Amino acid sequence: MTKEKTEQLRTLDHKEMGKRIRKRREAKGLSRENLAERLSVSPQFIADIEYGNKGISIKRLYWLCQILDVTSDYILAGNVYSQDEDEDAVKVCEEIMGLLQRCDARQLEGIRGIAEIYADSMRIK
Repeated sequence: MTKEKTEQLRTLDHKEMGKRIRKRREAKGLSRENLAERLSVSPQFIADIEYGNKGISIKRLYWLCQILDVTSDYILAGNVYSQDEDEDAVKVCEEIMGLLQRCDARQLEGIRGIAEIYADSMRIK
């Protein structure tokens, strides 16, 4: 790898990674104990990961992504979308995600219905 390429690489921020795991765990309604049981680890290990004090094996990261229904790219780097996507589209998606995070389940169901109607109407055109 060239020096230019390595200068572009980001470092892994364990504390931010832990925050994303905790946020997603809570959004899925899982306690640390529930998640620990599913990953075959202790609740303290989950706490250590969430506080950024410990890392996680690839095998458990793979399981964690399945349990939390997220990509490893999201867990590791916070990327919700591919870096190769159009920057304007990514910005709009991030703004929409911010708005959606403020909604409760009932509101999200309504928004999904609106989005389906809109997407269907755009396919027809």
